[in-house]
Amino acid sequence: MTTTGAHQEAAGATTRGWWWWGRRRSAVLDVTLGSVSALECAAEGVEFADYASLPVPVGVVFGLLAGSVLVVRRRWPIAVVLVSIAITPAEMGYLMAIVGLYTLAASEVPRRIIAALAGMSLVAVLIVTYVRVQQDIASADFDPGPWYVPLMAVFLSLGVNGPPVFLGLYIGARRRLMESLRERADSLEQELSLLADRAEQRAQMARTEERTRIAREMHDVVAHRVSLMVVHAAALQAVAVKDPQKAVRNAALVGDMGRQALTELREMLGVLRAGDRAPARETVPLAAVGRAAAAVASAAGAGEVPGVEDGPCLDAVAELVEQSRQAGMVVELLVMGEARSYGPRVESTAYRVVQEGLTNVHKHAAGAKVVVRLAHRGDEVAMQVENGPSDGKAADAGLPSGGNGLVGMRERVTALGGVFVSGPTDDGGFKVSAVLPVEAA
Repeated sequence: MTTTGAHQEAAGATTRGWWWWGRRRSAVLDVTLGSVSALECAAEGVEFADYASLPVPVGVVFGLLAGSVLVVRRRWPIAVVLVSIAITPAEMGYLMAIVGLYTLAASEVPRRIIAALAGMSLVAVLIVTYVRVQQDIASADFDPGPWYVPLMAVFLSLGVNGPPVFLGLYIGARRRLMESLRERADSLEQELSLLADRAEQRAQMARTEERTRIAREMHDVVAHRVSLMVVHAAALQAVAVKDPQKAVRNAALVGDMGRQALTELREMLGVLRAGDRAPARETVPLAAVGRAAAAVASAAGAGEVPGVEDGPCLDAVAELVEQSRQAGMVVELLVMGEARSYGPRVESTAYRVVQEGLTNVHKHAAGAKVVVRLAHRGDEVAMQVENGPSDGKAADAGLPSGGNGLVGMRERVTALGGVFVSGPTDDGGFKVSAVLPVEAA
């Protein structure tokens, strides 16, 4: 049973009418001790009544009332000890004194109060024992020496008061230590639960980021290639009868683009299958799970997923532009600055931005003139795809749009700390611009 359950059980027992006792056996024990103490004091009250020249029933009733105070030892331990000290001159309540001092020492009463009451009880027992032993020696006409009476008084008083006090202090310290350990265990259990929840959240975030990344890659691979294939297929249909040679060239281009799309898809699916075939590892601690999930989430958010091959680079932009030209688009490529190599993520992101920009022109601005600008600067690389207004005479290929192209480009650029801007131009066209820091490489 946990500590919380024990507290709830104790609270439930209190509301059921067990007064200050948390458990049934505690109440039974205290009532039993109180009854034994009352009988002891009643028996000793007979001798006290005879010694004090009182009626015997008075001494018995007094002993019963005084001894029964031990029942409340858990609720009022100070009162029990005070009563035992008060009836010590009557040579009554030895059980009450021993049990009361133990309960007081084991309770949460301040140490100075425990020391004061234990000292009072020690002095009371010492005085009563001294007087009683001296009277017994005098009546027996026996002279053991001057040290016998005080030595016996000290031994008896220490024997009655010392063991219960020290035992109570030990039990109280042990009880507080156990409560502290239980609280610490509960705290650790809560922390582990929080770590498990956080690890699950981070794992879920990592899975979400990974699904988003895969969807973005699939969109980049499929959308551009298939868009060009649809455009070439439309051109093939238009010139099949009039110009067979051009139709053959368009058919060859469609085949090449289809093969390229299939190759890229196979590479991506191969990475996914390799991840599925990864061997299961042994269970690790929750803290390590949390750190691993955080690392996976960070890597997935930045696009650094182990096992994923480097994407296309900026050197392939010219080929990308040429493919659009072969599809009938009027495209101009302007490169400013000295071309150099960058990190794989920077080059792949720059390539995808240009690719998606050209794909959007194929989808939404058939026949429009396009200018692709690529600028190599000191600490950044910039790219821009700008198209003019759509040519109304050009046939629309009827390409579907999922509306996620611009969102994917923005996610890619901002993940590398870059800036992404898109929107219509003054002449009725559309412009997509991105700037990537070189440090991101």
